[in-house]
Amino acid sequence: MDLAGKKIIVTGGAQGIGAAIVRAYVAAGATTVAMDLQEELGHRTAAEASEHGPGQATFQLLDVTNRGAVDKAFEEAAARLGGLDVMVNVAGVQSFVDVIQVDEAAYRRLFDINVLGTMNTNGAAYLAMKPRGNGAIINFGSESGLTGEPDNAVYGATKGAVHTWTRSVARQWGPDGIRVNAVLPYVVTPMYQKFRDALSPEALARHDHEVQTAIPLGGKFGDPDKDLAPVLVFLASDASRFITGQMLAVDGGLVSVR
Repeated sequence: MDLAGKKIIVTGGAQGIGAAIVRAYVAAGATTVAMDLQEELGHRTAAEASEHGPGQATFQLLDVTNRGAVDKAFEEAAARLGGLDVMVNVAGVQSFVDVIQVDEAAYRRLFDINVLGTMNTNGAAYLAMKPRGNGAIINFGSESGLTGEPDNAVYGATKGAVHTWTRSVARQWGPDGIRVNAVLPYVVTPMYQKFRDALSPEALARHDHEVQTAIPLGGKFGDPDKDLAPVLVFLASDASRFITGQMLAVDGGLVSVR
């Protein structure tokens, strides 16, 4: 799954899952542009990935909720790269929202970033890829969009929307040679680590027991570099050229996608 010569954009690429993907793509030989709102961290991630090579990464500031900014950033990146082969939209947020009286500001933040951000980046990537007649778009869904979770219905609704969007545009854009898939990861992130740090020792023990029971492979959340990033390399590579419209759960067997 060599990515040498591939030209890739990764949104949300400054830290966590996005940073792991940037590192993996550069290690596989791709030229990658990481985009994020965290400018200092994004530049550091790109520089560290480039230092190890053999590919190269740069950073570009981006707010995925602004379609004009997305179009401009993607056009500039594609011009520098000499085209666009792959776009991974990792940018997203999660928060628990009261489901009895949904806070409008929280609702708009979740839907603007997770859903509108997906639509904006996908549309801009499609426009860059269509003239070349091929490309791969990878979105980020969640098991929260498949199963019922207490106090997480608003976030789950955003991810359910991402799943439906991915399946729909995969059918529409397939004739243009553009594949669209989504991954549903269950891996350690900075957000998850903050969640663990906030738990009492008793609550943490209960949480770890629940996770151990729920995840058949290993009984814990996966590692973004070892468990998730290789899947993203596969989906970016020509080895996945006949796969589109799929939800790929990378979660140690937590859920089954049907």
